[in-house]
Amino acid sequence: MAKINIKIEGISYQVEEGLTILEAAKLCGYNIPSLCAYNHGECSQGSCRVCLVEVKGARGLVASCVYPVSEGMEIVISSQKAVAARRASVELLLSNHSVQCQQCEKNEYCELLYAAKVTGAREGMFEGVKTPVTVDEVTPAIIRDTSKCILCGRCIERCKNAHGLSVLGFEKRGFNTIVGPAENRSFADSPCIMCGQCTSVCPTGALMEKSEIGKVDQAFREGKFVVVQTAPAVRAALGEEFGMKIGTPVTGKMVAALRRLGFNRVYDTNYAADLTIMEEATELLDRIKNNGVLPMITSCSPGWINYAEINYGELLPHLSSCKSPHEMFGAILKSYYCEKNGIDPKDMFVVSIMPCTAKKYEKEREQLQHDGIKDVDAVLTTRELGKLIKRSGINFNMLPDEEFDNDIVGEYTGAGVIFGVTGGVMEAALRTAYYALTGEEHELIKFEQVRGFEGIKEASLDINGTVINVAVAHGMKNAKVLLEEIKSGNSKYHFIEIMGCPGGCIAGGGQPYVKPQFLPNEEPDILDTYKQKRANALYSEDERQTLRQSHKNEQVKKLYDEFLGEPNSHKAHELLHTSYKEREAFKVLK
Repeated sequence: MAKINIKIEGISYQVEEGLTILEAAKLCGYNIPSLCAYNHGECSQGSCRVCLVEVKGARGLVASCVYPVSEGMEIVISSQKAVAARRASVELLLSNHSVQCQQCEKNEYCELLYAAKVTGAREGMFEGVKTPVTVDEVTPAIIRDTSKCILCGRCIERCKNAHGLSVLGFEKRGFNTIVGPAENRSFADSPCIMCGQCTSVCPTGALMEKSEIGKVDQAFREGKFVVVQTAPAVRAALGEEFGMKIGTPVTGKMVAALRRLGFNRVYDTNYAADLTIMEEATELLDRIKNNGVLPMITSCSPGWINYAEINYGELLPHLSSCKSPHEMFGAILKSYYCEKNGIDPKDMFVVSIMPCTAKKYEKEREQLQHDGIKDVDAVLTTRELGKLIKRSGINFNMLPDEEFDNDIVGEYTGAGVIFGVTGGVMEAALRTAYYALTGEEHELIKFEQVRGFEGIKEASLDINGTVINVAVAHGMKNAKVLLEEIKSGNSKYHFIEIMGCPGGCIAGGGQPYVKPQFLPNEEPDILDTYKQKRANALYSEDERQTLRQSHKNEQVKKLYDEFLGEPNSHKAHELLHTSYKEREAFKVLK
């Protein structure tokens, strides 16, 4: 890209052609107040007018987020005219905003509140009628409150960019404009897949996960045997809630915090990830050997499952029948574990700490119950766990590193750890499938072909004369390409991994917000690298494990010997497998 010369505040700089003023200024060391500078590059419409600056020769002030730099441009950020205009823009937004900051769940990370502070905006400067409000809290996963919406449109663009969907859009016109599903319907009556990507980019509390901290509190009050499990991606991001750099693994401190919160047992979902691989790899090889439905597609991501049921009902037979790992763990805890320890399953309360809002919906599925008892009772996001720890007065950074409980369940391998990143489930499955077909371990534990953040990755492996073609996709926009190939009969693959969220669970809709204004110690390019940093945290933990293949997990072996029989047995199918159902849209589960 060619370089051009500009001036900011009278100082000369060289920047790349094609940048906006906002982008160029940031590279030159200026943070222009804005409500779209930190949105992962999505939806710069210039509609909020918070980033106004002067450009010599231009008519009036310009929105720096959409105005491109040009040769010789002279930009003034700190003029009284620009400062006053930015402040007035924020004051106008506040005039139609529910200013209940103390009660708002987004308080620590509200970008509107931050912009108000930086611009010196004053509350109550403009008084008048407010836009009619919609509060949608019907689904188990996401709450929408239009009284807090500033109409930035980030959520609209994220849904399009990640999934090729338009679940959200601008509804009504003029002063009555709001953001919501078509006809201002509830999420419960829309094709939303509950992934929570919209909550990750919302600058205010207009879109939030539906908290289940109250359910956990109630379980403790009722004297339940409360067991908690944590997904692999949580340890790669939880530290960010306490000021640690992105990509800092905090496994030991997380375990210590959960113990101090009073949970009766603290387990790693990775145990069940290993169990999932045993079931899934067996199912794949059975389909290959016996002319079953191929390609087989992974079923760990509930956002992807929702998308498939709503949009590709005819392809549901391609999905693995395996439950997701945390649901498998819940089923084993309420059967095998309770039986071994003399606990009535009705007295056990299983809490899953997940990077995902779709898991909140998943746990309500009637297929994920046994004898009327849910496999999992509550799902908290990584963000909710951060709130729970802070509420309890625990100094997270001062905690010692402690180990997960590991009695008859709890052991895990490196294969389970990498489930949290796109390509991880595929890699873990290949490690075990190779052994199942050859009776030998693969010389190289890593399967580099399925790593990385390309939208679609593919590989072909010759395992003892059996050629297995595989593909990996993350985000439904990418998944659709592979699904259309299957529909047309042109798919060459045997096995496909699909993750709902771009990047996989490390960038799930329940993970800590990545907003540079609240992360002053991070590198300038953090929006481009945060996924890789979190992924590296998981890959490094995989490297540290003595055992890195699921079939080497001794406790999983014992589970089969004592309780399940063998992978894909009748008992295993009863507890660890599920079914799917074509549907027109999301439906609230009773």
